[in-house]
Amino acid sequence: MEFLNTIFSPTANEAVVNLIYIFSSALFIIGLKMLGSPETAAKGNLISALGMLVAVVVTLLDQSVTNFQWIFLAMFLGAFIGAIAALKIEMTSMPEMVAIFNGFGGIASLLVGSSEHILSSTDSLGILIPIFLTVVIGGLTFTGSIIAYGKLSGRMNGNPILYKGQQWINGLLVLLLLFFGFEMIVNQGLVFTLNWQVLTAIICLSFLLGILLVIPIGGGDMPVVIALLNSYSGLAACAAGFVIQNNVLIVAGALVGASGLILTNIMCKAMNRSLANVLFSGFGAIVASGTSKGEQGEVRPIVTGDAYLILEAASSVAIVPGYGMAVAQAQHAVRELGELLEGNGTTVQYVIHPVAGRMPGHMNVLLAEANVPYDQLIEPGDINPIIESVDVCIVIGANDVVNPAAREDNESPIYGMPIIDVDKAITTFVLKRSMASGFAGIQNPLFFKTNTRMLFGDAKDSITALVSEFKS
Repeated sequence: MEFLNTIFSPTANEAVVNLIYIFSSALFIIGLKMLGSPETAAKGNLISALGMLVAVVVTLLDQSVTNFQWIFLAMFLGAFIGAIAALKIEMTSMPEMVAIFNGFGGIASLLVGSSEHILSSTDSLGILIPIFLTVVIGGLTFTGSIIAYGKLSGRMNGNPILYKGQQWINGLLVLLLLFFGFEMIVNQGLVFTLNWQVLTAIICLSFLLGILLVIPIGGGDMPVVIALLNSYSGLAACAAGFVIQNNVLIVAGALVGASGLILTNIMCKAMNRSLANVLFSGFGAIVASGTSKGEQGEVRPIVTGDAYLILEAASSVAIVPGYGMAVAQAQHAVRELGELLEGNGTTVQYVIHPVAGRMPGHMNVLLAEANVPYDQLIEPGDINPIIESVDVCIVIGANDVVNPAAREDNESPIYGMPIIDVDKAITTFVLKRSMASGFAGIQNPLFFKTNTRMLFGDAKDSITALVSEFKS
């Protein structure tokens, strides 16, 4: 330890520290790249974690920390809580856990910036500007993530909360934040004589802005919010890196912020939303103001035995998973059904809509957990041109991402949203518990199409029954 402390003392070669930071950053980038495939995601996660461990150790030694008791205690508590959460949280609760993690990242950055502002007496614009950005972005990320958690977990109403003058109030909050930022950065005590006074005002305003930015968003737009908040947490961490002048934190935060913005843009295109609408939180009102039509025809139920006969004769089957599959924990039964269909000579593919579920990649994670071959997962753009030749589409709990109203009804709140055209398949099975609307709260005319058959009941029970039919 004495040798290491000598190497990483404040007077030691700074190039050694930065070289190791570059190594950690390379591990982050490699791990992030590997997260792009379910086959390498677990290994990529470990590589990124190793990079963070190296960065933490080097930072502690570089700062000549000698009292490790509290640090070790915090690391132990954090690891314990994280391990319990990872083991106990079910896949259906993964979206809200991601939202909480985004919030934790935001509040951690806010605390770093706040402590630096209170404890230091710097008047450098190069430090004060990052402090302001860290506090603002971290604060709105924290409260925005808490609201997202409440909506996703059902602890609060998932519908958009709207009121008159909403955008004007948000604009006023932004102007107030800019005023207090000017006071912190330029005036430096002209109005508020103590650092904590202007800091408290900025924190309170950023907390309030985070709440008001997320409450008008609801329905099927939540995956976009998760991606955006993830980007915010990275940007807050990047700003915190400038505050404490830590290169590896700057790189890590920039990676998260940039990847989150790219993912947000992908989600926007998948939902026919513009990035500007996301940034200004204007895209929850569209769904909220839309009308939900009642039943539009006759529903044609089907029993498991008849569904089996159709599947047994099918040469091609496309499985479209949705949040209902996550709720029923049916992914393993779905994989088993897919294997039995393949054994019967049927071509099986899994069509994943980018915003299926409650967070980006939700369905990919579920199917990867069930060891579904990655090469069988395809996107809507791959199946839609040939979907009329598909014998059977099995829709498992999905609703809004297969709603033909997005293509046919220009009065629908989701009109123009790219969907999976399952209504054009030769036969479509829809597995649902009831005729209730999806997360966007609108009716689905797919249920009343002449080629649609409704298989009511728990998705796992229905799929398991089909598996039993094949085995018998």
